[in-house]
Amino acid sequence: MAEKPVIGTKTMVVSPHYLASAAGARILERGGNAFDAAVAVSATLAVVYPHMTGLGGDSFWLTYSAQEARVRAYNGSGRSGYGVRRSCFAGEEAIPRRGIRSAITVPGMVDSWDAMLSKYGRLTLAEVLEPAIGYAQSGFPLSPDQRNNTLLAGAALSAEASAIYMPGRVVLSAGSRFQQTQLAATLKTLAAGGRDAFYKGKIAEDICDYMLGAGGYLTRDDFADHQGDWVEPIHTEYHGHSVYQVPPNSQGFTGLMSLNILEHFNFGEIEHGSYDYYHLLVEALKLSFRDRDRVLTDPDFSAIPLAQLLDKNYAGQLASTISMQKAAQLTSQPIGSDTAYAAVVDEEGNAVSFIQSLYFEFGSGVVAGNTGILLQNRGSFFSLDPNHINTLEPHKRSFHTLMPAMACREGKPVILYGTQGGEGQPQTQTLLLTRMLHYGMNPQTAVSEPRFVWGRTWGEPTQELKVEGRVADEVLSDLEAAGHIVRKVDAYDGIVGHAHVISIDDNGYRSGGTDPRCDGAAIGW
Repeated sequence: MAEKPVIGTKTMVVSPHYLASAAGARILERGGNAFDAAVAVSATLAVVYPHMTGLGGDSFWLTYSAQEARVRAYNGSGRSGYGVRRSCFAGEEAIPRRGIRSAITVPGMVDSWDAMLSKYGRLTLAEVLEPAIGYAQSGFPLSPDQRNNTLLAGAALSAEASAIYMPGRVVLSAGSRFQQTQLAATLKTLAAGGRDAFYKGKIAEDICDYMLGAGGYLTRDDFADHQGDWVEPIHTEYHGHSVYQVPPNSQGFTGLMSLNILEHFNFGEIEHGSYDYYHLLVEALKLSFRDRDRVLTDPDFSAIPLAQLLDKNYAGQLASTISMQKAAQLTSQPIGSDTAYAAVVDEEGNAVSFIQSLYFEFGSGVVAGNTGILLQNRGSFFSLDPNHINTLEPHKRSFHTLMPAMACREGKPVILYGTQGGEGQPQTQTLLLTRMLHYGMNPQTAVSEPRFVWGRTWGEPTQELKVEGRVADEVLSDLEAAGHIVRKVDAYDGIVGHAHVISIDDNGYRSGGTDPRCDGAAIGW
């Protein structure tokens, strides 16, 4: 049975936590625009979904300004420190995935808030931070998702982090009042001092002084010199839509490559939910992953042949290699998957599609002193192999999984979509878009229908195709017979990510779909 989306005649906010969505709606009601509301959602997520995102992490943004009538992208990812090099990890096989030595890239998200507001916002940073400050100071009901992730990763938390997220070494129950008074104080400092308070002032000093004493590598110069970038988005044409992604170091081009490959197949002859549907999408995505793993890194350090990768003729060549009877063999590298995607559309037609992360659940597991800020461990994905495309070097951005998406028709946004889930992001995005464009699904149905995620997660030796249990057993058997290593997971399993969508129809109505696998909400008016 089709599920009904939330429909607003003027605005729509979607996010993985209902309080963050409500914060965005509040800002819109106060006269803010989509950019103001998006920053409010982002900041509130940093408080109410702290296991997924925070001030110590990164973010990527796709924006549409109705006044400019153009799509733009903002790269809010941080670079490794000037003093961070492979020799810091001499004798080790890999950069530690937890602890202070995994926190080797500067947090980029706060800078992106300033970029949004200074370029397009109506309200001040202090105004849009009010909801986040309130929830940090007074508390909020701890979500089931935060509790589950604390049970999963609690052992990796530092003493300072444990005191906040597991007071008395006890995992709080869902619904308990959860307060973060140190983070509230930091947010107040940020609201008063603006971006410079975080990168050049007291907050930077507190973080870097703590890191120096704890054996970390980031310095005040690393923070002071950080700057995100407005960049031209990349795009492809797919069935009458211009589909946009953030360029590298984001993996966004994999989503575009997959669409280019799928363009060579007739979905009118493919039943949704069938073996052919799932098999085709998985095989197309594998081909894009193969090229991604070969080339993706910081483009300032190595040229990335985007023109070739996004060439329609090249997509045709790749499409011709797909067997509809047999799964191709490909090895993937485990990638962190804990992320928060959200989107906002306002009455004027401004639109923001954005995603943010600490990389792993609770990032490095380290809270910087008394700041209440969890530091990300995104830099742990760098390779220590000097010949690897994503090798660690000073002042470098890593291969990044974050990839918000936006589809436009006749120059205006009609679908904003994205998901949590590392390797799963291009996979779920492809599911969402094909469901909406080829099978006419509304945003909520597209999100709620059964999903899959292919690849290897930490500690697992095989390239599994994890498929939700609502997929027909006959389809699962056919996938196994074709060579997929199928693992049936729960009917609505968080392992396939937390996806959200806003669509805009010909009447201008905004329809929102949020994932039943998380604690989100769509709010429109």
